Amino acid sequence: MALEVCVKAAVGAPTVLGDCPFSQRALLTLEEKKVSYNLHLIDLSNKPQWFLDVNPEGKVPVVQFDGKWVSDSDVIVGILEQKYPEPSLVTPSEFASVGSKIFGSFVSFLKSKDANDGTEQALVAELNALEEHLKAHGPYVAGAKVTAVDLSLAPKLYHLVVALGHFKNWTIPESLTHVNNYTKLLFSRESFEKTKAAKEYVIAGWAPKVNA
Repeated sequence: MALEVCVKAAVGAPTVLGDCPFSQRALLTLEEKKVSYNLHLIDLSNKPQWFLDVNPEGKVPVVQFDGKWVSDSDVIVGILEQKYPEPSLVTPSEFASVGSKIFGSFVSFLKSKDANDGTEQALVAELNALEEHLKAHGPYVAGAKVTAVDLSLAPKLYHLVVALGHFKNWTIPESLTHVNNYTKLLFSRESFEKTKAAKEYVIAGWAPKVNA
């Protein structure tokens, strides 16, 4: 039986898949596990009443398991792993936090108005740490196979590449060859192609925060 899944619709285009990296993480997990689902696109600026009735906080993603709506991508991914253990996407615990500070560092740099505030250097330091990890353990975080940590990082790295490229004309340094190879590997997966937001919607999603 197909799962019911609610994710963010694109800004200004309520019938198009939106740019929420946490929604994409849930969809990537469903796709990699080949779980069938019905997709509901939620316009976050005009949330439908039925959605608020089942999910009063109004957050996405939410997935219905056994009649109960569950929010929070961490919880959703955990339940999917329990209910659909094959193929396993479990990340070894020692690798579970690899890259976990990249998204926060990216957001700080993206919003920064001061070139000397250290936010760029902080992001590069996090990417360097990922580079060293992948050099030792790659091509994915836990080795040859994709796992949950990769599916969490993939949407965040996509936002990083698209938003920093657009708003700051910035790219991941070429010297980080393993990181650049990693993004190519992730972005070319069939599951990623099927679940990514179009670049213009990623840009539209970040524009208000950048221009604030």
